[in-house]
Amino acid sequence: MTDDSDDTTETDDTAFHRELAAASDLLDSDGVSAFHVGVVHDDRVDTAFAQHPAGDRDEELQALTLLATHLRLVAQEANADYDVVAANAAQIAGQIEENRPLSPPDDDSE
Repeated sequence: MTDDSDDTTETDDTAFHRELAAASDLLDSDGVSAFHVGVVHDDRVDTAFAQHPAGDRDEELQALTLLATHLRLVAQEANADYDVVAANAAQIAGQIEENRPLSPPDDDSE
């Protein structure tokens, strides 16, 4: 049976639920040694992080590797330069740590 509709067009809602199911499958799989999850509810972000390292050095490397991978994916999704995304994330993290109101990162690209 043929269908004249375009089956390649996916709604945002369908794509979201597909990605959510994929994330759930990843967390349910065997052999997971570390994870970092961020969930956005309106204007609140909840996160969870856990790892099962072999030693202190492995723990540091896993956490940094996970962060770097996440920043690279965010940059790719935003079609932005990885170095700019990483610098902006560090600036925002500093503001959060110091309990300062968040301000837009400086734009040095001009």
